[in-house]
Amino acid sequence: MGKHDHHEHHGASLADAARHNLEASGEKWTETRAAIFEALSGFSRPASAYDIAELVSTARGKRVAPNSVYRILDLFVAKNLAMRVESANAYLANSHPGCEHDCIFLVCDTCGEATHIDDDALSSKVRDVAQEQGFSSIRPVIEVRGVCQKCS
Repeated sequence: MGKHDHHEHHGASLADAARHNLEASGEKWTETRAAIFEALSGFSRPASAYDIAELVSTARGKRVAPNSVYRILDLFVAKNLAMRVESANAYLANSHPGCEHDCIFLVCDTCGEATHIDDDALSSKVRDVAQEQGFSSIRPVIEVRGVCQKCS
């Protein structure tokens, strides 16, 4: 295994891919879920549930509670529509919701941008080590903190 090519979605194509994958998993693509996904996919860096709740509340003209947003974001992560940057408690839309990968991020401590890396060989090695230690239901999350090229 290793790196591979896959189709990155953007804009309406990304929303369509997300909707297709969510509905294929047996979930409904509701108006609220669509609004939250649209807000999430509009951010260029990881967004918190509070950032998303504020944006959706402003767009709708009525308050959307961050707790509701968290529940939907957790569903999106479980269904591979979004990825969670654990150290920032923030989320990114998955630009290729049809591909499942472990979360490997390069996170800039200066600008906050998180770059998602697909490296199946690396995550496979982490899974192997975890299994050797008796872990099951393994979901590697690897975050490398530092300063990105733009900020250095």
